[in-house]
Amino acid sequence: MTDAATLRNELLEIIGKNPSGHTDPKVIEDFSSKLMAYAATPGVESSDVIFAIGSSVYGIDLPPSKKRQNTNNDGSSSADAGDEKVIVDFDYMKQFMKDVFLTYGCTEEQAEISSDVLIEADKRGIDSHGLGRLKPIYCDRMDEGILWANKPIDIVKETETTALVDGNLGLGLYIGPYCMKMAIEKAKKHGVGFVAVQNSTHYGIAGYYTTMATDAGCIGFSGTNARPSIAPTFGVEPMLGTNPLCFGIPSDDEFPFVIDCATSVNQRGKIEKYARDGVETPRGAVIDNDGIERTDTEGILRDMVLGKCALTPVGGAGDKLGGYKGYGWATVVELLSTAFQSGPFGEDVCGVDRVTGQPRPMPLGHFFLAIDIESLCPLDTFKKNSGNLLRALRESKKSPKGPGRIWTAGEPENDARVARFAQGGMEVPKVLQKNMVELRNKRPGLKEKYAKLPFE
Repeated sequence: MTDAATLRNELLEIIGKNPSGHTDPKVIEDFSSKLMAYAATPGVESSDVIFAIGSSVYGIDLPPSKKRQNTNNDGSSSADAGDEKVIVDFDYMKQFMKDVFLTYGCTEEQAEISSDVLIEADKRGIDSHGLGRLKPIYCDRMDEGILWANKPIDIVKETETTALVDGNLGLGLYIGPYCMKMAIEKAKKHGVGFVAVQNSTHYGIAGYYTTMATDAGCIGFSGTNARPSIAPTFGVEPMLGTNPLCFGIPSDDEFPFVIDCATSVNQRGKIEKYARDGVETPRGAVIDNDGIERTDTEGILRDMVLGKCALTPVGGAGDKLGGYKGYGWATVVELLSTAFQSGPFGEDVCGVDRVTGQPRPMPLGHFFLAIDIESLCPLDTFKKNSGNLLRALRESKKSPKGPGRIWTAGEPENDARVARFAQGGMEVPKVLQKNMVELRNKRPGLKEKYAKLPFE
């Protein structure tokens, strides 16, 4: 049986050699047969962009879950389970994710905190970073041996106000809270605390960490690097991650001001959505090796896999709309995630061995800053001042062509939280139902505890 890496390379070769292959029946047939074989190979991730290209470019809708079906006790296919979206209680979902982490050897504390980071994303309406990341980003990577559960956290160097921490390629979902807690404790003693991290992994939503700070009466600041996706202004090669830059500032509103966003115009997931919707990608969001600002969504997806195009920073390609500003902010995050740590960047954190096609570890860097507000002024005074400004922004004159409302950062997430608690929890779409079924059936002890999931 041909291994997954070989099949994937053969698929990439078909894409690269046949730019108009989507109009050639023979090419489509060849691509389809190899994609079927690739989908049936153990260890293939459903999130692999190859399947998005198959669907949007070649019209072949074949995610691996359709080829590798598990069988339930009653003989039915797990891929047939849960065809309808259902509302699942947050406590139930968090416990399920916690139990999954426990099966990988996480301690009780590691599993509790890691599942809390994920469920918080779902509570805030950031569905891309909650349950949706459990299997493809964390479980699959632990299965592949490029991320490890229950790794020790080592303090490499420490002062009263700073620390350099080594995560040893353990769960970033646990490393992140550990380090922000350390930064907050230092800030409470000395006014400010800063912690840099090396050898970590994907740490979930950056807003989780800055909210830890705001809950403690501090200003929070955090960021992380990621696999290379963004080209420098006037460049075409992916060099920087989508590198989120996140601030959290307390307010006397019901929610803090939390701005958590990537430093690129778009992310690949957004482009995949454009393909599903059959619309063009906005000009300026993607640039190819010839310096052309691309809008052909299907071609973009194909060429991103081949390394022939890159995302642009906030502001877009070139400097006409200030793309150099987003490039600069993405670089700030990359510097703070690698310079203290002597950490890798670019191709060294791409997650794939370019020669063999096999997955490899992605040693990421993070940083966490906490500033104790009480060291400068009374917390209530600060919160009132912040709230006055934020309310003035929301109450300012609205555009007659807009939605009739102005939001401030953190407010949309609070709206989502209120709405989701009112409906009794979170919606679980079909693809995530299938992920839950697969994890339940595969991980030891889960089949007994979760004999019947809410959508079964």
